[in-house]
Amino acid sequence: MARLEGKIIALTGPRKADELGRMVNKFGGTALMRPAQGTVFLDDTHIEQQLKALIEHPADWIILTTGVGTEALMQTADKLGLSDLFLAVLGQMRIAARGYKTVNVLRKLGLTPEVRDDDGTTAGLLRRMEHYDLCGSRVALQLYGDPAPRLIAELAVRGANCEELLPYRHIPPEGDVVEQLVEEIIAGQVDAVTLTSTVQIRYLMGCAAKLGKLDAVRDAFGSSVLAVAVGKVTAEAVQEEGVQRVLFPEEERMGSMVIAMSKFFGEGEGGPVP
Repeated sequence: MARLEGKIIALTGPRKADELGRMVNKFGGTALMRPAQGTVFLDDTHIEQQLKALIEHPADWIILTTGVGTEALMQTADKLGLSDLFLAVLGQMRIAARGYKTVNVLRKLGLTPEVRDDDGTTAGLLRRMEHYDLCGSRVALQLYGDPAPRLIAELAVRGANCEELLPYRHIPPEGDVVEQLVEEIIAGQVDAVTLTSTVQIRYLMGCAAKLGKLDAVRDAFGSSVLAVAVGKVTAEAVQEEGVQRVLFPEEERMGSMVIAMSKFFGEGEGGPVP
């Protein structure tokens, strides 16, 4: 018997949703498409202004949180004919990096971060920066279209003056699909919700809050509905939204996520989340 037999799995990621749906079906589950993330686009005008300002007045630190966002900064600098200048400025600033993909992008640029996380998460990066005095420091924080209030608040507590670099912007999904998912979660009409980016959980919980049903969604995730993240970073965002019971694989891959989910349900509902 397939380990997802009889289970309804809501898929919130629009990217590769068909591929993920096929994986769920292969394990005997029923995939329900509920995209909680809209269009992603490069915010050229705003980031161009920020890059020029950063080149003219380098920050003390730059915190890079994603490989694709770091590449976007370099591509924008190249388009402006400022790639050499920006690369030189990167070499002047102290660099903190989250995630192996970010570190790999930096390596290709001939740069090594002074600080990197110890587990692939924002919390891990903050731990590694504990012994650095940030009081009065200017910090440029590269994000991937998803604001990070917790990270910014922590940097502020440590005395840093933080500027967000958001090379990508996310447009909310069209229609009432997220509202529909909120109702399905509360009613227990889905057994699990897969989340493949931090943006998806932010939109989902933000929608629940607007409907006045945030506590009900959190309660459902704590009991009858399983939150499943593709990796540590997304799982961290889920927990930041007040959902402590979240399943995620060690390897950040969709296939690994489906296997972890199938093992969880295969061991019987209500089993412990690793």
